[in-house]
Amino acid sequence: MVDVGVDLVTREGIQALSLREIARRAGVSHGAPRRYFPTHLSLLSAIARRGFADLAARIAEATPDDGNRDGRRVARAQLLALGRVYLDFALTQRGMYELMFRHDLLESNELGLRDTTLPLFDVLVGLVTRARPQPDGEPAVPPAVVAGALWGNLHGIAQLWGWGSLQLATGAEDVAPLLRAALDAHLGPEAADR
Repeated sequence: MVDVGVDLVTREGIQALSLREIARRAGVSHGAPRRYFPTHLSLLSAIARRGFADLAARIAEATPDDGNRDGRRVARAQLLALGRVYLDFALTQRGMYELMFRHDLLESNELGLRDTTLPLFDVLVGLVTRARPQPDGEPAVPPAVVAGALWGNLHGIAQLWGWGSLQLATGAEDVAPLLRAALDAHLGPEAADR
């Protein structure tokens, strides 16, 4: 049923994810999902977990541990790669992306869904920590706050690009300049890191 749900959300979007439709396509009775998933939210959470696992695998592949824990330039390059992966996933897997970030699923924490999201955020915090120059004489904004702002920026870019709003407003044909601008806004210009 989870496989069917992943296929449904990928092909037809979040609106296709009814218990009845999942059961029909899985070839089981319409009551069968309730035997394994006590609520509709728990089945949707199981499907969303697959999305988070897929996104985590893509991010891990794009940001391999290079062993150079102090290299700002390397960390910034990895943040750029992470941003590309995140935006690509959001734009090519729209239904899954929408499901993964549904507030009701995350808030309910069915099947420990938050436990799959927080490690991804920790990757972002770690890279921001390594990539950000430390300001002299002024209190530093905590890396988790900067990472949260960057994530919010990436999420906003994904949503607005998916709706066609950013293309119209900026004339951009690609999200790459927006991604670079977001990194510069949160980390400072790249030239300052050298």
